[in-house]
Amino acid sequence: MASAPKIPPHPDCVPLFAEARGDIEVSFEFFPPKSEKMADTLWEAIKTLEPLGPRFVSVTYGAGGSTRERTHATVERILKETDLTPAAHLTCVGSSRDEVDAIARDYWDLGVRNIVALRGDPPETGTRFEAHPDGYRDAAELVAGLKKVAPFDLSVACYPECHPEAASSQADLDHLKRKVDAGADRAITQFFFSAECFFDFRDRVAASGLDVEIVPGILPVTNVAQARKFAAQCGASIPDWLDHAFEGLDERPAARQLVAATVAAELCGQLYAGGVRHFHFYTLNRAELAYAICHLLGVRAKAAA
Repeated sequence: MASAPKIPPHPDCVPLFAEARGDIEVSFEFFPPKSEKMADTLWEAIKTLEPLGPRFVSVTYGAGGSTRERTHATVERILKETDLTPAAHLTCVGSSRDEVDAIARDYWDLGVRNIVALRGDPPETGTRFEAHPDGYRDAAELVAGLKKVAPFDLSVACYPECHPEAASSQADLDHLKRKVDAGADRAITQFFFSAECFFDFRDRVAASGLDVEIVPGILPVTNVAQARKFAAQCGASIPDWLDHAFEGLDERPAARQLVAATVAAELCGQLYAGGVRHFHFYTLNRAELAYAICHLLGVRAKAAA
């Protein structure tokens, strides 16, 4: 009996990660722990992701500078106990220029060369940002000030769907330009859930004449309610299909993890297919989802020295 003829695969049926070659660079974001148990979880995540060789790992800074000491302690531990490059988040909320500059000098003296420079959120949710009378008024001024302190490598934030406080998308782009002109080395996006959203934003940045690396910020979602809370603060939209994807999984954590990995991995695969080679993962101090996505993109653990 003759065998059935082989049917060539349709171009659209090529596996999403078939072309992934590990030719990417990644970075990871963590937040400082509030307890000894959380510290153990954080450190486990850091050690899990360290072998992937990220170009840096950032540590967040709470609203109003509420985690200043814990951020510093976490950055210092990363610097002393790992081979990773730590990037400390630094904001200008509630601090004078002299205070912010002093923190930056302390980081430089410690050996920290990377900072994520942000305006920062006000200490109370729902209130508007008010600059300290003697402080930096926004992230652009902060970037300029930090460059005067030392030649830091500086990352700043950008908003594919527009910052919620911006008067318009153009005004938002103008503010990004101010940050780049002040000395920012790259811009990391707030999270989003549509590759088209990122590509549109990247095209608008390029059309504006702004030459800066735009790194997509990826948030693997396991808790849609938590994601909505984050989204309300940064102007990101949560598509209806994401709610449907997690519907009925409240009591099924393993299934929820699988769905989260699938959704985030598909987004990263689409970005990779569109030429993206740098990714920044908001880990929420959990390593497995980011590790799995990096693996799909071809990133493998590097052998220990």
